[in-house]
Formats: sequence, structure tokens, C-alpha cells
Amino acid sequence: MKTIQETVETIINKTPFIEEAMHDKLINVSSLARAIKPEVEKTLGKKVKSGAIMMSINRISPINVLRIKKNIKSFSLKLGDFIVRSDLLDFTFKNTSTLHKQISVLFSKTGKNRESFFTVSQGIFETNIVISKNLKPEIEKLFAKEKIVNSLEKLASITIKLPKKNVEQSGIYYFILKQLAWANIPLQEIISTTNEITLVVKEEDINKTFSILIELKKA
Repeated sequence: MKTIQETVETIINKTPFIEEAMHDKLINVSSLARAIKPEVEKTLGKKVKSGAIMMSINRISPINVLRIKKNIKSFSLKLGDFIVRSDLLDFTFKNTSTLHKQISVLFSKTGKNRESFFTVSQGIFETNIVISKNLKPEIEKLFAKEKIVNSLEKLASITIKLPKKNVEQSGIYYFILKQLAWANIPLQEIISTTNEITLVVKEEDINKTFSILIELKKA
């Protein structure tokens, strides 16, 4: 039968970055104990005092948090160049067979133009296109008969080149996105490949976003 300690550790480990917040004293242990108390009692099949849960939380070793932080700090020093683009538009269309054909036409017209920004992210039900503002006439012409789900203007992006070992390091995206969340910067789109991540934000947020990322690289 599981002990209170084992049960609490299992619950905490389901959301591993709670450990980080605990280690940084950003979480009130008493409040956390009350929050997980119903799940602890359900797992053990008996009533458990909040004080016992608090003791179990306080006994959790921060070794995993310290290991992740050490690895990410080393990783952040290896981040490559930041590439900033402005005057971007964001379109989301419902997936259709004709949409994919029109995307191919658009790509054939703009693929060799390195001055323009053009990315496509295809989901199960919809496809997102982020382009430079100068390509708007092409979008309006080629996709006139497609069903548009959403569109945004006055956007900018920052592309970060990641070290090749980024796929072996856990927590990388969390490490980057957490800082933007704390700064109350809403992300409009996240575009990623194996060794790149592009963050699309409102133009009014681009300077603040850039400053935060530069600080991460220095940390």
C-alpha cells in the first residue's frame, strides 16, 4: 500500500515544474497541500490531514529541479542568433483539397524571395500561414474562395536557432515560454522545426520579447 509520501510525490511529479516553483518559493505549501488533498485521499482511500501532506511536500528533494536548471543554463549559453522580422500577417484557413493546391502556387511564387517571410503550419483541421505584409495581395487573390478561420495584422517574429542537442534536453520550450508568460506577453503563433523556434507576437510586444530572450541568453 502506498504511503502519504509516495502518493504526494506521484501527484507532484505529474506536473514536474511545480517542483521548480516550490524550489523558488513561488508556491505556498499550505495552499498546495489543500489543493492536492482530495486526490491524496482518493488514492489512499482514507482521510489525510493537511499537515501530513505539507510535511511530505517539504521532504521532496529538489535534485531534479537543480539538474534541469543546470542543464538549461548551460544550454542557454549555446543559443544561436536571433532573427527579428516585422510587418507580418497571420491567416488561418480551414483545410480543403484546394487550399493545399493554392499553397503550392503561393510557394512557387515566393519561395525564392528571401526578403519575404513565409511559413505554413498544417494541422488536422486547419492550416496557418504567416507571411510578410507585402504578400497580402497574393493571399487575397489565391485564397479568395477558401474559408478563413482567423486573421491577424501588425505582427512581428523572433527566430531562435537552437543547438543540435535541443531534442535531448527536456524543458527547453518551457524555459523560454515561461519568461514571456510572466511578462504577460501573449504569443500569437509558435512555429518550430528541429533546430529553430519562431515566436510570433504583436509588434507592440517585440522589443520587450527581444529583451527577455537576450537576458535568457546571458543568464
